[in-house]
Amino acid sequence: MTETVGRDLVEFAHLLADAAGGIVRPAARARRTVHRKADASPVTEVDRAVETRLREMIAARFPDHGVMGEEFGGERLDAEHVWVLDPIDGTKAFMAGLPMYATLIGLARGGRPVLGVIDQPATRERWTGIDGSRARRNGERVHTNACERLGDALVCTTSHEYYEGEDAHALRRIISGSAWMVYGANGLAFAQVAGGFVDVALEAGVGVYDYCALVPVVENAGGVMTGWRGEPLTLDPAPGGRILASGNRVMHEAAMNCLAGAG
Repeated sequence: MTETVGRDLVEFAHLLADAAGGIVRPAARARRTVHRKADASPVTEVDRAVETRLREMIAARFPDHGVMGEEFGGERLDAEHVWVLDPIDGTKAFMAGLPMYATLIGLARGGRPVLGVIDQPATRERWTGIDGSRARRNGERVHTNACERLGDALVCTTSHEYYEGEDAHALRRIISGSAWMVYGANGLAFAQVAGGFVDVALEAGVGVYDYCALVPVVENAGGVMTGWRGEPLTLDPAPGGRILASGNRVMHEAAMNCLAGAG
């Protein structure tokens, strides 16, 4: 495979993750103030501090690049390169002191995710996906599982509460059609798809900042990641915020059919 993302961008993504971890780790067991956003979801001062610092670093190093973040929105989104940030993906888990959260750092080029970092600062695990290069966990190559039958699959999603209407029916079909379900992992579930521990991960109602970093990790580990109907995941929001990752194409087709109520 030929790496198509410049080394300077890869090294900088690691610097961003290092900076985020330096803020998150000391706060992981400390008392914190929690605020409610307009959509009633929680945000802490740590979320905001991390995104502020990462934006400062990007502006200083790559002033012509765009930035999209969960806490402070987007700027220069028409730029060729756009950094996509979720300072703490899994804020509820962070609030609870449970290590089921991560900092997500993605880079899109021409609207397509080409570089992703999933960093869990408490356990010091870091997954990287670079367009044209094998995905890695802490420097070691990872690969998805070869399981092709949904009835044998371990499937993961964060919570039932994010599924409404037909999405809730689709989730029940996946629950019935798979071997096992695991809940609560947030973006880390997609890292575990890349590592071959989880066969299918899915979410509904998520934003671009929730998935941009995940796509290069899953795809460069041998997996497939799209919307529920196979839509490519770009800087344009996925329909309904519905995302699906699978260890291989056969499993992905089976999961999409199940979600759609076919077969």
